[in-house]
Amino acid sequence: MRIMALDVGDVRIGIALSDPLKITAQGLETLTRTNNKKDYQYIWQLIEDKEVSELVVGLPKNMNGTIGPQGEKVKTFVEELLKYKDADLKVIYVDERLTTVTAEKTLIAGDVSRKKRKQVVDKLAATVILQSYLDSK
Repeated sequence: MRIMALDVGDVRIGIALSDPLKITAQGLETLTRTNNKKDYQYIWQLIEDKEVSELVVGLPKNMNGTIGPQGEKVKTFVEELLKYKDADLKVIYVDERLTTVTAEKTLIAGDVSRKKRKQVVDKLAATVILQSYLDSK
């Protein structure tokens, strides 16, 4: 069984997956959102295909630690995702403050062009979220 991480945004969802031993995180893909139903279908297909037992979700918080409007959107998305399959999947929310900034800086340091960064920054952010969770275990 693996752990999947999601970095849920309004336009894209970064997706990362652990190795079977749950030691390392690998970026899987960046899903460009179309509509919630299709997004739920696609994510559930990945969960089933990759034999995912836990879902780690980046929860955007304000710098003072409170959950703002974007955090509420993420929680609603995850609640609806679980209702879509009426499944009992373990969900862990992880503070994702500054993960996108970390991912962006990593890509800049790697001399990745702005156009390419836009395509992979969410996947890398999901990878950072998942690796930090795995390291904390």
